[in-house]
Amino acid sequence: MSLFGSLYVGVSGLQMGQNALNTTAHNMSNMDTIGYTRQQVQQGTRIYNTISTSGSAVSYQQVGLGVNYSQVKQIRDYFLDRTYRRESGRSAFYDVSLSAVEEVENLLQELEGEAFADSIENLWGSVQDLARDPGNAVNQGVFVQRCHEFLTRGQAVYQGLSEYQDKLNYKISEQVKTINAYGKRIAELNMEIMKIEGGKIEKANDLKDERNQLIDELSAMGNIDCRTDVDGNVLIKFEGKDFVKMDSANEICLYTDEATGFYTPYWKQLAETKIVNGVETVDIEGAELFNMRQTISTDTNTDIGALKSMMFARGDRRATFKDLEDAEAYDRDISQSIIMNVQAEFDRLMHDVATGINKILKEAAEAATAKNPDSTYMRDENGNPFTIFNTQTGETDEDAFTVENMIINGEVKQAPSLLGFKKDDGQIDQETADALKDLFMEETHTLNPNVKTTTNYINFYNNLVSQVATTGDVLYGISENQQITVDNTAAAREQVLGVSSDEEMSNMIMFQNAYNAASRYINVISELMEHVINTLGS
Repeated sequence: MSLFGSLYVGVSGLQMGQNALNTTAHNMSNMDTIGYTRQQVQQGTRIYNTISTSGSAVSYQQVGLGVNYSQVKQIRDYFLDRTYRRESGRSAFYDVSLSAVEEVENLLQELEGEAFADSIENLWGSVQDLARDPGNAVNQGVFVQRCHEFLTRGQAVYQGLSEYQDKLNYKISEQVKTINAYGKRIAELNMEIMKIEGGKIEKANDLKDERNQLIDELSAMGNIDCRTDVDGNVLIKFEGKDFVKMDSANEICLYTDEATGFYTPYWKQLAETKIVNGVETVDIEGAELFNMRQTISTDTNTDIGALKSMMFARGDRRATFKDLEDAEAYDRDISQSIIMNVQAEFDRLMHDVATGINKILKEAAEAATAKNPDSTYMRDENGNPFTIFNTQTGETDEDAFTVENMIINGEVKQAPSLLGFKKDDGQIDQETADALKDLFMEETHTLNPNVKTTTNYINFYNNLVSQVATTGDVLYGISENQQITVDNTAAAREQVLGVSSDEEMSNMIMFQNAYNAASRYINVISELMEHVINTLGS
C-alpha cells in the first residue's frame, strides 16, 4: 500500500473514534431522559483493495482500506417491550378499578362528616321507640323526622355516586382525545423517520425514542398490538382494530347518549351515518371500541387498559333496584361495574324501606275501612291512605319509588300527629307499630341475585359496605402484585436499553485510546512521507 493509502486508513480510524466518542457523549447526556434508549456504535471494514488474483497463490493479495462507521443502533428487546406494555396496561386497569372502589367506599362510609349508616340506626331507633309507645306524639314526630333524614342522606350518597360517574365520563372523553393525539403523532413520526432513514445513511434514533415512549404510554390506555413493517413504520392495533397505519391514524370518536350524557367510544371508520327524519344520526352498532359484555379475565387479556376500566367502572346508566330483578340481566349489564352495582343495591335498600313503610300504613288504613267504611284512620282529607314517602312525579306505582324520585309527604312532615296511631274506637294501634318494627327485623333480603345470604334492613347497608371493602381488598392485592410485575419487567428492560455510566465510561476510554492510536499512526505515516520527500529532494 502506498503511503497516501496508509494515511487514508489512519483518517478512517480518527473518524471512527470521533463518531464513537460523540455517541458515548450522547448516551451520557441523556442518561436521565425519560424514554431514551442507549445507542451503540457498530464498526465494519471498508472494501478491500485486491492487488493480485494469482491462481497459484493460496489467497488473493488484498490491502485493507480502514475501518467503516456502519451505524448507530438502538439496543432494545422486543420481548421485554411487549411484556412491559401488556403488563403496564393490566396494571393501569386495576389501578383505575381500585381508585373507583376507594371512591365508592368514601361515599358510603362518610358523607360531609355524617355517615349514612347513622341515619339507618336513627330510623331503627325511632321505630323501636314508636313500638314502645305508638300514641306518643313525640315518637311520631321523631319517626317522620328520621324518615326524612334517611331519605336526605340516602339521596346525597346516590348523588355522590352519580357525580363520580360523571367525573369518570369526563375522564373517558379526555383519554380518548389523548389516544387520538398519540396515534396522530406516531403516524407523523413514522413519516419523519422514513424520510431521514430512506437514504440508508442516517438513523433517526431520537425520533424513534419519542415514538417508543408514546407507544409505552398508549399501552397503559388499552390493549395494543405493535409490529414494524419493512420500511420501519410502526403499525398499531388498538383493541384488535387497526389504529395507526403507515402515515395516518384511524380516529376514535365519542357517541353521546341523549338520556344519560355518557360517552361511548367508537371507531369512526366502522360507524354508519344515517338520515332519520331529516336529521343526521350515527349508528355505532358494531363500531364500539369495547365489548362491554365480555367477561373480565387475565387469561383472555380483557383486563388491559385504563380506558376500558373507566368504562366498566362508570357503567352505561344510573342503576336502580330494577336492575336487580333479572339475574341474567344483572350478570350481563351490572355486576362488573362497581358503581352501577352499588347504585342498584343502595337503591334497593331505599326503595324497599320506603315502600315497606308505606305498605304497612296503607294496610292499616284499609283494615280500619274494612271494619268501618266511614273510617278516616290513617287517611288524608281526600280519603287516601297516608304515606311517608311519595314520588316527585306523583306516581304511586312501586316501580316509581327510586331514591332520586322520592320525597317526604309534606302534609305528614308538617304534622306527624296526623298519623295518630289511634284507631276509630280510641285504641292505640300497636299492631301497625309492631309491623313497622318487624319490617326492619325480617331477614329476607339479599344484596343482589348472586348473594344467597339473607339479611335485614338493619344490617343491609353494613353488608353492602363490607362487600365493597372486600372487593377493594381483592383489587388492592391484584394491583400490588401487578405493580411488582411491571417494576420487575421495567427493571429487566432497563438493563437492556438503559444507559450505564460505568459502561459508557469504559467505552469512552476505549474509543479515546483508539482515537489516540489512529492519531499516532497518522503521525508515523506523516514522518515517513516527510523523510521520503526530503531524501528524494536532496
